Amino acid sequence: MRSTTTRNIIFTALCIAIGLLLPQLVKFVPIAYPGAVLLPMHIPVLVCGFLCGWRFGAVAGILTPIIASLLTGMPPLFPTAVSMMAELAAYGMLTGLLYKLTNGKILISLVGAMLGGRIVLGIVNAMLFSMVDNAYGLALFLSGAFVTALPGIIIQLILVPIIIRSLQRANVMA
Repeated sequence: MRSTTTRNIIFTALCIAIGLLLPQLVKFVPIAYPGAVLLPMHIPVLVCGFLCGWRFGAVAGILTPIIASLLTGMPPLFPTAVSMMAELAAYGMLTGLLYKLTNGKILISLVGAMLGGRIVLGIVNAMLFSMVDNAYGLALFLSGAFVTALPGIIIQLILVPIIIRSLQRANVMA
């Protein structure tokens, strides 16, 4: 039990570190708003949920955006980092839960977590934006969570299963 917990803490810390590094690397991609388009912070959090389970996935999802915001100023703390904390916590938690509930079905778990996380993002953004009297409706939600993020969604759907299968073949996970 202790070695499993230690392993999960180490892998969670590694996923958080990768989640802090990837957004710094995508800044060099010559597109407008590369973080919002490519979603680099999401991948290690999704992987963490698969690799370490729902609790550690949720912790990685909460800590990664807040640490990034405090260290680099990106994402801005309010409202972006706050809403990303909820969204990414849902991703990490849901990948871990769904992977277990589906008996290891990677793609079903990933898609379910991605949809669930985006629903959480929409709810949290609606609450946060209402606090500062900014309108946040369905059109803004769909635009940000699905249209702008489409390249990142595609990248996640391709890379995350490849990463998880590679970790399985390397006997890093069951």
